[in-house]
Amino acid sequence: MDIFSVLTMVGGLALFLYGMNAMGDGLSKLSGGKLEGILEKLTSNRLMAVLLGAGVTAVIQSSSATTVMVVGFVNSGIMKLQQAVGIIMGANIGTTMTSWLLSLVEVEGSSFFMQMLKPTSFSPILAVIGIILIMTDKESSKKTDVGNILVGFAILMTGMDTMSEAVKPLRSNEQFTSILTQFSNPILGMLAGAVLTAVIQSSSASVGILQALCATGAINFGAAIPIIMGQNIGTCVTAVMSSFGATKNAKRASMVHLYFNLIGTIVFMIAFYAINAVMPFAFLNGPADATGIAIVHSVFNILCAVCWFPFANLLVKLATLTIPDKADEVEEKKEFAILDERFLNQPAFAMELCKNTAIKMAELSKEAVYLTIKNLTEYSDENMKKIIEMEQMVDRYEDALGSFLVKLSNRDLSQTDSRTLSILLHTINDFERMSDHAVNLAESAKEMNRKGYRFSENAVKELEVFTDAIHEIVGSAIDTFKTGDLEEAKMVEPLEQVINGLVAEMKKRHIKRLRKGKCTMELGLVWQELLTNFERISDHCSNIGVCLIEVGVDEFETHSYLLELKAQNVKWYKDAVCVWSDKYRLPNTIIEEEENCVPVTAEK
Repeated sequence: MDIFSVLTMVGGLALFLYGMNAMGDGLSKLSGGKLEGILEKLTSNRLMAVLLGAGVTAVIQSSSATTVMVVGFVNSGIMKLQQAVGIIMGANIGTTMTSWLLSLVEVEGSSFFMQMLKPTSFSPILAVIGIILIMTDKESSKKTDVGNILVGFAILMTGMDTMSEAVKPLRSNEQFTSILTQFSNPILGMLAGAVLTAVIQSSSASVGILQALCATGAINFGAAIPIIMGQNIGTCVTAVMSSFGATKNAKRASMVHLYFNLIGTIVFMIAFYAINAVMPFAFLNGPADATGIAIVHSVFNILCAVCWFPFANLLVKLATLTIPDKADEVEEKKEFAILDERFLNQPAFAMELCKNTAIKMAELSKEAVYLTIKNLTEYSDENMKKIIEMEQMVDRYEDALGSFLVKLSNRDLSQTDSRTLSILLHTINDFERMSDHAVNLAESAKEMNRKGYRFSENAVKELEVFTDAIHEIVGSAIDTFKTGDLEEAKMVEPLEQVINGLVAEMKKRHIKRLRKGKCTMELGLVWQELLTNFERISDHCSNIGVCLIEVGVDEFETHSYLLELKAQNVKWYKDAVCVWSDKYRLPNTIIEEEENCVPVTAEK
């Protein structure tokens, strides 16, 4: 084997690893984080957890990625350690799918159908289709993701075929054969498989490399089986490393993965070689092939899952004994632990988590505004305290989300996720500012209550109309943020314009009352504070609606959008303003005769 053959083999390995990575990323983006989300929710039934773990891993082509996500779930507290066991078992089964795909290199036959099953036949076709989808895609990011999957798979199979062809000359190389013979020693074979897998951090990739080496004909099953066993141990390194700095339960989840594979391998090896000593297996001396490797890989992982399934709680106990609780130690519960950096390796799922967290933030801001509206007429110190606590929590949401989104922005995101990122980065500040204005309003209500001030009956009626409009625009803005409904988003700005008109009219009426001596200057300032803060809240609601609309068309020219609506007399916009104006019309009162603001002594 000369230097050029070595370069060809290394190049084939590079293509193989790149193709596997590209295909996995494409599959992950295409799922949009939905598959990982299923893992989070549907794991109470252990059998279902095993099936889900196998299915998700088969799709994203990485048991390491699945187990790292499990560690993240446990670390954030959204999954219990007992639930994680089933997913880990399933992940080991799902990872065998890759070896079956790679076994296609050995397809033989002269018929057209059999010829088309060969990677050298279908890989170019997949690559061409994938490239066409990528290059012609202008709007649908899903087409690009499908194209990346097809191209990634074609590169993967081409790399596999290239490696196999490059190593074939080694079948007559005695030195190479003698090296491989050493791996017939179970311990050496296990160590070799474990080290290789730990280095490249992918059992699927290391099994693929082993399948490629089988093309030399120099690897028999006696050497291949220990290597496969070691590969299952080596794949645990990724999860163990990801648990550094995590909670105790997250570390225990990584230990469950390690014990599952380590004990399963040891028991399998002892049982296998004990039976072999009594009744020697003739196939051990036969040359291994890609299909045989896939069979061994699948049988081992399925047997491990079946054998461990009734004793899953024992794995949890072993992990707990390894990482015990200390009597005087209370582990601090992290806020927003769901935004775990481990999920950054699955950007689509991480974005889904961010969106869900932002929705909680938005709902909290809405609740603060609604409660402060209630507190204006039904003041209580308890409500005041709740509003302040909500605002503080919203602040923490903004800090946590902002930091996580900045890190996520550096990852390879799909077009859809990039739009979601842009929306979140623009809107979380609006949610935070809405909660700030809610506190300002609550302070005004507190001042009125402390001084014993009350608005007159007519003033209360005006305020009811106004706050009903605020209630509507806040609810509409939050709903459209949650659903992404652009038609509903269009209705937010017209309502904001009506609210601006209400503010202007209410200020005029207030000035008239001041001139007539019907309102005190001190309470008038409180009235102005109420109007200003409510108007600012409606402005932020408008920002949210316009952001959704503009990002939806890959733009963010808020000012230009608003100018166009008002300057060009857009019909739907004018109609919407009319509808809102009819719905929220101030009551007709005779300003000269009303007493809108009357200081009233607080009852003792």
